[in-house]
Amino acid sequence: MPANRVKDIVILGIVGDSASGKTTLASGIVKVLGEDRVAILCSDDYHRHSRRERAELGVSALDPRANHIDILEQHLKLLRQGQPILKPVYDHDTGDLVRPEYLAPKPYIIVEGLLGYTTRAMRDCYDVKVYLEPDEELRVRWKMARDIGRRGYTRDEVLASLERRRIDSPTYIHPQRTFADMVIGFHPPEEAPQESGVGLNVRHVLRPTLPHPDLTPIMESVQNGGIHLELCRDGDGKPVDVLEIAGGIASERARRLEDLLWRLLPEVRHLRCSIGEFTDTGNRTATSAPLAISQLLVAYHMVKAAMGVHAL
Repeated sequence: MPANRVKDIVILGIVGDSASGKTTLASGIVKVLGEDRVAILCSDDYHRHSRRERAELGVSALDPRANHIDILEQHLKLLRQGQPILKPVYDHDTGDLVRPEYLAPKPYIIVEGLLGYTTRAMRDCYDVKVYLEPDEELRVRWKMARDIGRRGYTRDEVLASLERRRIDSPTYIHPQRTFADMVIGFHPPEEAPQESGVGLNVRHVLRPTLPHPDLTPIMESVQNGGIHLELCRDGDGKPVDVLEIAGGIASERARRLEDLLWRLLPEVRHLRCSIGEFTDTGNRTATSAPLAISQLLVAYHMVKAAMGVHAL
């Protein structure tokens, strides 16, 4: 695609294991871009079987064979072309497949779920690809809190679900990490290993598949307090930038970084809003500066993709 050509539709993928924070990350991005300009597609709606049927068949929702991957491919291509789809719907509360919904494309489309990068055809549909990999013990705590507190599971049922998926997660979910432009991982600070909310640190692996924003002004101005950026090697040995943001970052320093990112987004600056909100393990609403910055960084790439800004 030629540089500086404005795109009508930009598609973001957010992939990660169950309870890795996909919906929470997406919610703030929607606020940044404008709710009337964003369509959301959950790839988990493409489950082939109900929860009861999966139990009878002995398969988990993480197995691509338990999902209509071919239909998801078709629908992503249609949305990319500006065509509406009749999207299947999976009810996470009941575990049933229910009436499909009409989904019309909008300027920005967020596709979030377990298996969004499973095939080459699907991956080719995205402009920006994000993979979430929180600390595993933290993810389990998040899953327990969500499934028990908001989905009506018992503790034993959640533990049984985690055991069934113990092999499927590294087999089907984790390999998708390699296709992401950004890998975002929340983790507790060393001094507070049980932290699961506001005090979490975040680590961004920024791959050169996207032109990431120049954060030099803020890095110099805050003398790296609560923020650290360095060139590292990823697990595959390839060079990446790694941005670390501490959960305990001073509010003034966090605000300066947010201000810098908003200034880099003049196209949506008029929509400036409060972001970084999430539901903690006690089912209370809280706000995280590292989460807000993460949401802004992803939104930055979506806006720049819409304006035709791409890495060479």
